[in-house]
Amino acid sequence: MLQVQNLHKSYGTDTVLDGVSFILNDGEHVGLIGPNGSGKTTLLRCILGHELPDSGSIILSPRDTIIGYLSQAFDDVQSGNAQRLSVGEVIAASQGDIVQAERDLLHAADALSSSTELESAMASYDDALARFEALGGYDREHRAASILQGLGLGGIDSSTLTTSLSGGQKTRLGLAGLLLREPDLLLLDEPTNHLDVEALDWLESFVQSYPRAALVVSHDRHFLDATVTRILYLDPDIHTVRSYTGNYSDYAAAREHEANLHRQAWTRQQEYVSQVERDIGRLKGEALAIELSTTPRQPGVRKLARKKARVGKSRERKLERYLESDERVEKPKLKWWLKLDFGPPPPSGRAVVRMEDVSFAYPGKPTLLEKVSLEIDYGDRVALVGPNGAGKTTLLRLIAGALQPQEGRIRIGSGVRLGMLAQEQENLDPESSLLQTVLHERPMSETEARNFLHFFLFSADEVFRHIGDCSLGERSRLQLALLVLRGCNLLLLDEPLNHLDIEGRGHFESALDAFEGTVIAVAHDRAFLNAYPNRTIELKDGRVRLFEGAYDDYREQVVGRET
Repeated sequence: MLQVQNLHKSYGTDTVLDGVSFILNDGEHVGLIGPNGSGKTTLLRCILGHELPDSGSIILSPRDTIIGYLSQAFDDVQSGNAQRLSVGEVIAASQGDIVQAERDLLHAADALSSSTELESAMASYDDALARFEALGGYDREHRAASILQGLGLGGIDSSTLTTSLSGGQKTRLGLAGLLLREPDLLLLDEPTNHLDVEALDWLESFVQSYPRAALVVSHDRHFLDATVTRILYLDPDIHTVRSYTGNYSDYAAAREHEANLHRQAWTRQQEYVSQVERDIGRLKGEALAIELSTTPRQPGVRKLARKKARVGKSRERKLERYLESDERVEKPKLKWWLKLDFGPPPPSGRAVVRMEDVSFAYPGKPTLLEKVSLEIDYGDRVALVGPNGAGKTTLLRLIAGALQPQEGRIRIGSGVRLGMLAQEQENLDPESSLLQTVLHERPMSETEARNFLHFFLFSADEVFRHIGDCSLGERSRLQLALLVLRGCNLLLLDEPLNHLDIEGRGHFESALDAFEGTVIAVAHDRAFLNAYPNRTIELKDGRVRLFEGAYDDYREQVVGRET
């Protein structure tokens, strides 16, 4: 269905794609992964024709293959024209063929009731009906309702203008429209953004059963494990893709195996080189010792010294040729990963957070939290889950003191030093530089501040950039750096994995494993939700329910209660 052959793309002196080649067959679901900035979105845009490659070819078979594209920020729904449309009109536009076929069928029915040429009118009606049924017309409303419900949009009136939707709702509406079109090839760029866990489960099932081809860019490891059968890794060092059979877990195991083999081969090589260098040094040393301990009157002995020297020189040239040849194994590269060492937290009491009958509502809005009571102890790792709009971020802001409850009270334990990672990054000053922000947080020399920022992948003159000029991923790294500086023992994390690539997510989990304090996190990454918490709190319909264990344990208990 799709053939990408020897694709090259550069921006000035920066190479993004260098000889990218792969084939995607009809019905195949493939994941495209790689670090942030490696060129994944550029590759998708080249496939779409939104960007022209410098060289190479992209072949679709058949040539009229219909491609459906979901960008990270769904432009179709957020464009000027779409802003004036209602939800129902956006959905109808995504089913244009069926809507037109329905109009043709109604027109043919009207013509049949009034026509004097019944045979011709009946033939036209039969043709219109056949086309309408072939497009799945009678199932149109049911499919649309099912997709909207699955993506958490079922409760929105169809007459609602898209201008009144949140950014997340617009993205989900765009995804709904895309799925309703049922294109021959789905190109999904971070489709799990802005989806709660229930919508993620639904989308996962939809993609699993999707009968046509799909190319999925995602940092969601659980989603990739469930939906793809092959992984394309876009290597940021060589700017091309490598193909791995299986899902993400299979890919991760294969990469680890490759890395182990590489390390073993390099270790053997270094042992061989060291042995040869010792032999060369021994031969040269023996030759020199003979020369120094003999006189020209001992030509036989000095001849042996010259022979040893020649052998040593020969081995030295052979080693040089080996080290310059293709047989040489490159030293494994040390990955410059995000350093997240929170250090030992300050001491605190056993009860870190206690909420007693807390109720909260925004002005003019229905009650969001009603008589919520819970207690978080020192060392707890809590996952806060629930549908979008249930009030998870609000609950974190209440604990942080950014909001005050209308009823009830919230007690923070003695000695608690609280730090919050905000989902919208609103606590960062866009006019301040990275360096100024760090120096404002804790007094230190500029050199110390620059060395500290280096641990979070900010180097050289990057530290002078204004926060407003940084990417969302860079801002997330800065927020994490500030939490480290504050020495917090209670972390409130609102979608901490947003804008982090797969490797960054894994290392963030490792940092939390090493953190000795208390964590309350809102997240939709199910791999993360199963990796770190020992308790799960569900927030739904203004109420909370506490479950012991991680996300899968919570799901099993919920299913058990409901059945």
